[in-house]
Amino acid sequence: MKAMMVVGLVAAAIGAASASARPGAQSPAAHDRAALITTVNVGASEFKFVLSKKTAGRGVVIFKVKNVGKVSHDFKIKSRKTRMIAPGKSATLRVTFVRKGHYPYTCTVPGHAAAGMKGVFTIT
Repeated sequence: MKAMMVVGLVAAAIGAASASARPGAQSPAAHDRAALITTVNVGASEFKFVLSKKTAGRGVVIFKVKNVGKVSHDFKIKSRKTRMIAPGKSATLRVTFVRKGHYPYTCTVPGHAAAGMKGVFTIT
């Protein structure tokens, strides 16, 4: 029993040492999870959205929306939307995309989409 505990501790120490020997290295599982999450910064103003990326792979997309305009806006995509965002404030929207395709996004404030606050986000 004691020998098994010593072997287990040695194996754990070797694993930790090899992981620390490669700074910034990720385990395969961590790398796969990271590949499934994309962050998109969204600037909302009168009357447009500016996205840092217009495409992403399937998985979770985190939309970080900042209202850089002078009136309140929101951001809606795939039947999910942020709260109304006051000027200078931000909101985060996390959406899971399981299928490839084109997903329209819009501001739901009356008249804003018609004025240009809309677009299409592509999942590859």
